[in-house]
Amino acid sequence: MAKNKQAAMEMSVGTLVTIVLLMVVLVLGIVLVKSIFGTGQNTVDLIDAQVQDQINKLFTDESTKFVILPSSREVRIKQGNTGGVGFSTRNVDKTQGSFTYKTTAVDVEKACKSVLSLPDAQNLINIGGSSLVPYNLASGNKMDEAALIKFSIDKTTPLCLIRYRIEVFKGSTTYGYTDFDLKIIS
Repeated sequence: MAKNKQAAMEMSVGTLVTIVLLMVVLVLGIVLVKSIFGTGQNTVDLIDAQVQDQINKLFTDESTKFVILPSSREVRIKQGNTGGVGFSTRNVDKTQGSFTYKTTAVDVEKACKSVLSLPDAQNLINIGGSSLVPYNLASGNKMDEAALIKFSIDKTTPLCLIRYRIEVFKGSTTYGYTDFDLKIIS
């Protein structure tokens, strides 16, 4: 009988120690995750400031209507990741205007057409897609902050090259457009 009590006592002490250790590991895990996400947010803010800086540098010519970063007009995103392009417009007209833009998939490389349709390519756009995004610009002014066109690439998305078009409208008329390519890599 005394042996059973001693065994029960050892078991309950062991259980308590295990619970305490698991709680410590859980708290440390939460602190670690919080610090990782905090660092990630600071990095995103820094990248945003750098993108904005680069776009401002590309608008040195007063007649430039559109600027895209990367300036190579090709963005490479690995399967299972997100990424995008920065885009900005300048109003080169003499009048203030109400502008909108939309991004549309316009072509998929020939080798991928059997596995990735244009609607599928359109669905890769996470932010800045086919709905019109409004903004106002005074004559000679550019967007205060660059627009981000963001893509979410699933791990099963085929490795392809897709051409997208950013169409800009001033009021109801086409102001212009610019193209860029998305290359999905492994």
